Amino acid sequence: MLYRRFVTRQVHGVFDSLSHGDFPSVLRGVAPDVHHTFAGSHALGGQRHSADAMRRWFERLYRLFPDLNFEVKRIVVNGNPATTTVAVEWIDRATPVDGVPYENEGTHFIEMRRGKVVYIHAYPDTQVIEATLDRLAAAGVEEAAEAPITS
Repeated sequence: MLYRRFVTRQVHGVFDSLSHGDFPSVLRGVAPDVHHTFAGSHALGGQRHSADAMRRWFERLYRLFPDLNFEVKRIVVNGNPATTTVAVEWIDRATPVDGVPYENEGTHFIEMRRGKVVYIHAYPDTQVIEATLDRLAAAGVEEAAEAPITS
């Protein structure tokens, strides 16, 4: 029970850091060979298999959504320090670079081993993301139409 509370506080802290654009501190908690999947086939979609590729993905995310902010709705923690599974339900809001308000909701499924994140699968509403990226691309934001960052 105490361990679950500790992890829940950590996860809240991670999403708070992301809400302040501080993804470098978040990356310190991932394994070098982390497996990161973001649902959809668009500029933010695809799979990455390294912390470096995940860093490049975050850089793109914050260029497109510079003031991204998360509201964590629910966190479920299962396991122990050797192997922990976390599910996070959230709503995110931002004003993308075209100035049109954005809101989405989804879930992250996270696996940790001995305190390091080894697996992340984000399940946002891909229709909302694709529509936003299409709108940005139509407005001349080339990066919104680029191929996913993969490794």
